[in-house]
Amino acid sequence: MLDSMSTRRLSRRGLLAGGVAAFGLLLAGCGDGGDSAKPSTSSGGPWTFTDDRSEKLTADSRPTRIVAFTGTAAALVDFGLDKQIVGVFGETKRADGTVDPQAGDLNVESVEILGNVWGEFSVEKYAALRPELLVTHMYDPGALWYVPDESKNKILPLAPTVAVTTARVPMTKPIERYAQLAESLGADLSAKKVTDAKARFEAAAESVRQAVKANPGIKVLAASGSPDLFYVSNPKVSTDLMYFAELGVDIVVPTKLEAGDYFEALSWENAGKFPADLILLDNRSTALQPKDLAAKPTWAQLPAVKANQVAPWDAVPRFSYAGAAPLLENLATTIRTAKKLS
Repeated sequence: MLDSMSTRRLSRRGLLAGGVAAFGLLLAGCGDGGDSAKPSTSSGGPWTFTDDRSEKLTADSRPTRIVAFTGTAAALVDFGLDKQIVGVFGETKRADGTVDPQAGDLNVESVEILGNVWGEFSVEKYAALRPELLVTHMYDPGALWYVPDESKNKILPLAPTVAVTTARVPMTKPIERYAQLAESLGADLSAKKVTDAKARFEAAAESVRQAVKANPGIKVLAASGSPDLFYVSNPKVSTDLMYFAELGVDIVVPTKLEAGDYFEALSWENAGKFPADLILLDNRSTALQPKDLAAKPTWAQLPAVKANQVAPWDAVPRFSYAGAAPLLENLATTIRTAKKLS
C-alpha cells in the first residue's frame, strides 16, 4: 500500500511516479525475458539484463555505479552488492538523523542521498555521480517509483534504468528478481549470508502457515491512517499481502477500490466498515501511528484497537530474504497470539 500523503496526489495524476523513456545507447530494444538474469563472468565482460518492462539492457561490462530507491539499494546490499551503490533516493534518514528502516543494512554515510522524501530527487547530484544504472520498484506498468514526473525527462537519459514489478505478484517474485539483478551485477548468491537469509525466510513462511493452522479464523485488516481518511489495503494488489494470503492468512478484501485498486479510502466515520480481529497498521513516518490516531473516536472503538490487537506493517517491504524474513516472523507471532473478537 502507498503512503497516505502520496496516495491522494497519485490518485489524481496516475498512481506512481515515472514512466517509460529512451535510455540511450545501452538500452537495446525489447527482450523476451529469457536472459533476464544472465550474469557476466567478470566485471570486464559483457552485461545484460531484461527488466520487468521487457526492456533488455546491455553494456560492455557490468555497471559499477548504481543509483537506486533506498529500499531497492538495501535489498541489493542484502544480496551481496556493496560499493556498487553510489546514490539513493527515497526515505533514508529521519528528521532526527537516524537511519530510516527502509535503508536496512545499507551504509547511508557512504552514498549520496539525492532525495529523502517523495518528489525530491536532485538531478544535479545524480548527474555528478556519473551513474551507470538506476534501479527502482515498478508498482504500475512503466511507472518508476520515486522518480518524479516533473524531472524524469532530465533523469532518465543519464543512465539506463531497471524496473522491478512490486505489485500484483506475490512478494517472492520481486525478491527473486532483485536476487537475479544482484547476481548479474556480480553478487554471489551462494554466499553464506544469502543462503542463511533464504533459509530463515523459508522457515518464517512456514511459521506463518503453522500459526494460521494453530489459531484459525483470525481476520486481518491491513491499513494506513491519514488525518482525513482510513485506507484499507487490497491483498489482491499489494505484493506482501498477496503472499500472506497464499500462506493462509485471512485478509480483508476492500470492495470499493480507488484508482489502481490498491486500497479503499474510508472516511473516519466509516472506519469500522470491515470487521477485523487484527489490524496491520502502516508504520512509515508518512502515515499516522496509534498515538496519533488515539484522538479519533472511531479508531478507538474498533474491536481490534480496543483489544490491543494492532501490529506494525511495513507497507513497502524490503524485497530480499533478509528484509522479509523478520516481517513473516512477526506476523506469525502476532497471529498466533491474537484472539478472535467476533
